[in-house]
Amino acid sequence: MSWLGFAGVFGLFFMTHSVPVQPAIKSPIVAVLGPAGFAISYSAISVVMLALLIWSAGQAPFVPLWPQMPWHRHVVHLGMLGVCLTLAFAIARPNPFSFGGARNHTFDPERPGIVRLTRHPILTVIDLWAALHILPNGNLAHVLLFAVLGGFASAGGTLINQKKRREMGVDAWNRLNTTVAKSSFFYPKTPLIAFTLRLAAGVLAFALLLWLHPVVIGISAI
Repeated sequence: MSWLGFAGVFGLFFMTHSVPVQPAIKSPIVAVLGPAGFAISYSAISVVMLALLIWSAGQAPFVPLWPQMPWHRHVVHLGMLGVCLTLAFAIARPNPFSFGGARNHTFDPERPGIVRLTRHPILTVIDLWAALHILPNGNLAHVLLFAVLGGFASAGGTLINQKKRREMGVDAWNRLNTTVAKSSFFYPKTPLIAFTLRLAAGVLAFALLLWLHPVVIGISAI
């Protein structure tokens, strides 16, 4: 694949990911599929486009920047365990600061969970995933791939903050953000079963990623 083809896949990736913020495009689709249908369809397309983008980086001209060292993979393994745990503790949790979120009206700023550490857990997961994968992939195409995706996630957090401030009002957003920032990391009545299940899910997701990496990506992560 040429650099032009790689750039074309990148362009298509960003076009598909701009749909949720384009009411003129999104509204007719939601009218036909419904909110749930749109969410499922968009998620499926996002996964396919990400897989296509990663594949295209592997097909682009190889321009080495630095060699892979054995310790690179150890750093990625440790970081990806943190990524999987962050994701496990973020999914299906109320979060009025970010996009999506389940039952946001039940969000307790005194007990924010993972939101205490990051207001946008999913974007943080993408950002960390991208940053970690730059280290062992020292060639131009992959560095461009992961740097752009990480930057995309970081910029997304800033844009969402601006949107949420408009929706909630600057004063209300600031009060909520300050309360969360001052909340405790530990709660005396944290449900142990729920915590354990999310912890186990994160570890299981990490093991599953290690197992699937050679199947999906074509290269062992170990």
